[in-house]
Amino acid sequence: MIYILAGPDDFSISQSLDTLKKGMDETMLDANFTRFDGEKVSPAELKVAVETVPFLATKRLVLVTGLLVRLESGGAKKAASRENEARLFAESLANVPESTTVVLVDEKANANNPLLKALGQKAQVKHFSLLKGDELKGWIIQRVVRAGGAISPEAVSLLANLVGSNLWTMASEIEKLALYSQGRRIEEADVRKLVTNAREVNIFALVDAILAPDVTKAENLLQQMLAEGDTPSHLLYMLHRQLHLFILARDMQTHKRPEAEMRSKLGINADFAFRKTLEQAKRYPLARLKAALERLLETDLAIKTGKYGDELALNILVAELGRS
Repeated sequence: MIYILAGPDDFSISQSLDTLKKGMDETMLDANFTRFDGEKVSPAELKVAVETVPFLATKRLVLVTGLLVRLESGGAKKAASRENEARLFAESLANVPESTTVVLVDEKANANNPLLKALGQKAQVKHFSLLKGDELKGWIIQRVVRAGGAISPEAVSLLANLVGSNLWTMASEIEKLALYSQGRRIEEADVRKLVTNAREVNIFALVDAILAPDVTKAENLLQQMLAEGDTPSHLLYMLHRQLHLFILARDMQTHKRPEAEMRSKLGINADFAFRKTLEQAKRYPLARLKAALERLLETDLAIKTGKYGDELALNILVAELGRS
């Protein structure tokens, strides 16, 4: 059987691969599992691997990553070459024995892909798009139930907003929440306390208060975050990170960069954090952002040279920026 697993949701693709492996003899899996880099494998190499008889088992698994994308690259001038190469790969997969499962994994599988067209009905194609909205919320609920727990609707919504479509991170956060709740229902307060991105919500609020400026709100938020266990060094790092991201985002907004490029360069996966970063970057003048970053660097230097302790330096920074 030939499977094509395509899409940006690599977590679900990994889960699907695990399901396929469960049908094999686990004690002999290493001897009957062959993996190829689609950028380097030749049709002849693939044909040999596919037609090899399983060793002391009934099943073999052959995994190829990146082959479909390889056969779509090169521009229009190489179209004929790609078509010929796709035909050769299709021929190498023409006689897949029942004992062998072939899996092609790619970020995308366009309908006009030459190999996809050459394989025709021989391949079973599964698309794994990033989950959003109600689909993502449904996945969260199922994952929590699978972990033996329950979760409130409010906690589901907050978790979806904070983590977004990265299911690797989501699965890790759900596991952490399930262990913390110890059988009781996971509530919104649990998410705010434990989920890594939840701290960014407070950082966004603190930066907003500093830049507004609203010194009273900024100082109250700072004391609240310190009381909840954040360290001065971590808060300084987060403030520096957010200001740097705002400046970078503001520059890309000015040059009208596409959203995909901005998301990639900012390195932000969660939809909430990405949208909030763009919103705040647009709200404040670039000069204000750069001045705040420069003052923060001065504070860091004052701490490193021993002029002030880290908590005192942080309080002075927030007070000064909140009044400027």
